[in-house]
Amino acid sequence: MLPDIRDFDALTRAFRWTVPERYNIGTDICTRWALTDTGRIAILWRKPDGRVEPVTFGRLEDASNRLANVLVARGIRRGDRVALALGQGAAAAIAHVAIYKMGAVAVPLAAVFGTDALAYRLSDSGARALITNAEGLAKLDQIRDGLGDLALVLSVDGAASDGVAGFYESLERASPAFVPVDTAADDPAMMIYTSGTTGQPKGALHGHRVLLGHLPGIELPHEFFPQPGDRMWTPADWAWAGGLLNALLPALHFGVPVVAHKFDKFDPDDAFALMAAMEVRNSFVPPTALRMLRAVENPRARYPLRLRTLGSAGETLGAETYDWAEAALGLTVNEAYGQTECNLVIGSSAALGISKAGAIGKPIPGHRVGIVRPDGSECAPGEQGQIAVMRPDPVMFLEYWKRPEATAEKFIGDWMTTGDQAVRDDEGYIRFVGRDDDVITSAGYRIGPGEIEDCLIRHPAVALAAAVGKPDPVRTEIVKAFVVLKRGVAPSEVLADDIRDFVRTRMSAHSYPREVAFIDELPMTTTGKVIRRLLREQV
Repeated sequence: MLPDIRDFDALTRAFRWTVPERYNIGTDICTRWALTDTGRIAILWRKPDGRVEPVTFGRLEDASNRLANVLVARGIRRGDRVALALGQGAAAAIAHVAIYKMGAVAVPLAAVFGTDALAYRLSDSGARALITNAEGLAKLDQIRDGLGDLALVLSVDGAASDGVAGFYESLERASPAFVPVDTAADDPAMMIYTSGTTGQPKGALHGHRVLLGHLPGIELPHEFFPQPGDRMWTPADWAWAGGLLNALLPALHFGVPVVAHKFDKFDPDDAFALMAAMEVRNSFVPPTALRMLRAVENPRARYPLRLRTLGSAGETLGAETYDWAEAALGLTVNEAYGQTECNLVIGSSAALGISKAGAIGKPIPGHRVGIVRPDGSECAPGEQGQIAVMRPDPVMFLEYWKRPEATAEKFIGDWMTTGDQAVRDDEGYIRFVGRDDDVITSAGYRIGPGEIEDCLIRHPAVALAAAVGKPDPVRTEIVKAFVVLKRGVAPSEVLADDIRDFVRTRMSAHSYPREVAFIDELPMTTTGKVIRRLLREQV
């Protein structure tokens, strides 16, 4: 944990990592609590019918031990990959704890993946077991012939069937006694696939230490988390690093209850209603979801919210959404930055005075983050370069699964590169510009799409927007905007002209969108990031 120092610079100087040589995520987030406070609430599972089922650490310990025994009895061994295609709920939490305890490797997969995405990840990871639901089974039926490594399938829905074992049935028959595997902090624990915004997804393999590496990045943005009465919720899928490592696992480490609920489709009013009903105190909400929440007028008047902290990461937030949260929710959004390979290394903390609209924050204590040139030298303040993280770092991935060349290419010396462009100002704040391939070059200017998109959503007719570069023989590229309009607003050329003028008068003549296209929805990854690559292909 962070030392109790309320000055950011002093805290950064005083911080030291304490990562033990032997460490296991499963025993840390579950067993140690079950041994001392068996009735403590771990998960508050709000089911689709609205009923809330509390899951104590005692129950989580019992069920995860039983599941570990089920997996071992069916031939799953230490180091084997066990895939999870589940929404938020008790089964997903039980599965994660069991997999870590037995020394296997969790491969979380988004429940919304289609058959091609699911087949690729199951095949690439060589998963030996899959824990899923009826929706996942229907997809698996179409692709199973090509998954020769898959030896066991457990379904959380209904009884066992041909080639599928019932998850809860199997737990009932298994022993509740299990001796966890003695793992090193560097032993593989989970493999999270990158979002695939720039190409085929890669499996980022992480050691058990990855959870300890995340803790400072949770404690600061959530204002010296945990505090009495804290309760965590995120709409982010637990299959994403943001949902798993920015919310679920750190909260369990601190013994803080986690609210679990699977939205079929994110709805702003439903999200506010859930936070109010479940008395959520701490929330991690990705920027796209935050922008959608802006559609709800006077949320504090309509919902009895008890929010204490609000964190966000995954894309640039923008000053517009930052200002909206302060005005509408009375909260400063503490933005954070990281990647699947090395998450939560930059962040904000209003409690320490580290917060600035339009900036993602400063390096979180314990992480050395630089803005570097192509040769690995550090940029001067105000100079644009690539965000990079110095190794060793406990939050950093071990390697890309079966991709040694890609792993080597990720580094310039000891700098792990991110592919993200940014600028550090004279105060040490880092402003995100965009991914290398998202940055637009127009008439000699390098333009980040984030600031254009932030300006676009200030227009009263715009709900969501994305900006990309379109090839141009004179300017190299021009800015093209793809716009999703607010409900009830009709597209027109007059409106397109108004949007162009709106951005031009607020930004500059070289960065306004010379073309505006109206679309029904933006192409997004399962983590809520805009896939600008697909938009560039359209132009």
